[in-house]
Amino acid sequence: MNLKSGRIEQFEGYSQFKNLQEFNAHVEMWLSLHKEKFSKGELAGLKRLVRFAAKIPGVSNAKIGTILKAIHEEYNGNGISRSTFKRMIAKALEIGIITVLETERKNGSQSSNLYVFNRFPKSEPPKKEKLDHPNKTINLSKANKNQKINKRNYTVLDHTYTSDRVPQSFTSTVKYFFPKAKQIEEFWKMASIAAYKNNCEQNLNAVLAAAIHSFKQLIGKMKTRAINNPVAYFYGILTKKFEEMYFEDLFKMGFLAEDNGFFMNFFYKK
Repeated sequence: MNLKSGRIEQFEGYSQFKNLQEFNAHVEMWLSLHKEKFSKGELAGLKRLVRFAAKIPGVSNAKIGTILKAIHEEYNGNGISRSTFKRMIAKALEIGIITVLETERKNGSQSSNLYVFNRFPKSEPPKKEKLDHPNKTINLSKANKNQKINKRNYTVLDHTYTSDRVPQSFTSTVKYFFPKAKQIEEFWKMASIAAYKNNCEQNLNAVLAAAIHSFKQLIGKMKTRAINNPVAYFYGILTKKFEEMYFEDLFKMGFLAEDNGFFMNFFYKK
């Protein structure tokens, strides 16, 4: 049975976010990884849908026509087509950014769709839906069932199960982007290996500071382009950071003179 259409307030229970700030943060994380998959027009449609989902964070039942009109007015007559908006919805569904639910009027006729934004990341990769029509929706009972399964899996795999070997401050930094315990432990494992190879493993505070700094650099890169293997990329950033620390220590101890051309060239080539 489909949902009955009505005021947006009646769908408050479908929101997955505590407040608007949290919703915006999750949207930013989704876009940091998938922004390049949308065309300029599709991205305009997605961002406008996000704005229509502000009253109840992450939930919108705005009509497509209303959304397109708002875009048209914002860009001084240079809006997007209905087909562009539907392509955006199809892509967002496939990636897992949103779930779309049908609503119907009292007489049984179809009304506007309910767009529900999902948290980032989902505990399971979204399954591809074969869309015969861009407005194809997901059955409500199936969506609720999948949501319960996702919550159960997320509880088993989340950051609270991270090994005690991983410093708490590192876990706190990583968990917002990679919430699974196994992911967090893998990043710290790479940090430990990089520290050992660069003779820094004894100074835990320095290793921790470098690891957090390098992880933030990784997230910054992920916001500008796709990173196929974030763990490997993190290891590369961290290795370079440890090398810089190593030569800085040598300078401080007087083993390297600032006018030593060989070592200076070696250092800056790194």
